[in-house]
Amino acid sequence: MKTTRLLTVVIVLQGLILLGQWLGNPSYIQAAPAQIPDGGSQRNQMIDELKTLNGKMEKLIGILESGKLEVRVAGADDNKGGRR
Repeated sequence: MKTTRLLTVVIVLQGLILLGQWLGNPSYIQAAPAQIPDGGSQRNQMIDELKTLNGKMEKLIGILESGKLEVRVAGADDNKGGRR
């Protein structure tokens, strides 16, 4: 008796799924608008940011190539008796 009821429920659910596929997208699911509002403007902003980044990198490369880079370790004396 239980298997007959279970089989009936499974068949009804499969029928609903099949009916939903035949009828297309249900009205309660809406498509998400995945459009960029202004792609050209965003690309121009990215290009400007990349130009700024390139300028900063050129300065950094100039410092590294000149050999005038000085590295200082702050608080080096604090770690003498500490853990390793």
